[in-house]
Amino acid sequence: MDFTHDTVMSLQAATALVNSAEEPDTLTSVADLDAVWEEYGYTGRHDGDVAELEAVRALRPTLRTLLTADRDTAAGMVNRMLADAGAVPRLARHDGWDWHLHAIDDDAPLPDRIVVETAMAMMDVVRVDELSRISSCDADGCEGVVLDLSRNRSRRFCSTTCTNREAAAAYRARRRTTRS
Repeated sequence: MDFTHDTVMSLQAATALVNSAEEPDTLTSVADLDAVWEEYGYTGRHDGDVAELEAVRALRPTLRTLLTADRDTAAGMVNRMLADAGAVPRLARHDGWDWHLHAIDDDAPLPDRIVVETAMAMMDVVRVDELSRISSCDADGCEGVVLDLSRNRSRRFCSTTCTNREAAAAYRARRRTTRS
């Protein structure tokens, strides 16, 4: 399933935000938030202060719950998030991207826009019943979220760190077996 650019970017951003809470926390400074804002193509208001950083950090558990929910729970959460924000979908074109959906005013606080954009992306995921694209990391001891947009649905780990750690552990286990 190919999702639209704005859906992919919102899902990737939400996954990155959720995973930033894993140890070591990678969303601890305004500069970290600036990097997220830039990397995931957020537009509109960005206060760039500690209050905004703390408000975005506080969203991470809610985003985790949404991304890891079953389909019916996710649908209910999406509906509540959009209603609470007074979301009104509209078409927008900017920054070289063709028409896509926005559902909250560009002057709304960044945390509110993150919630609405994530909810809009999850609306697409729920509608096409593709929640299997979002799972938990297979690495031992990792609570990270995996967004698998690959054709063959083969992604198992939340980061290259987890991938490499698991590959090294498997290699060591094979070496122990061949030495015995």
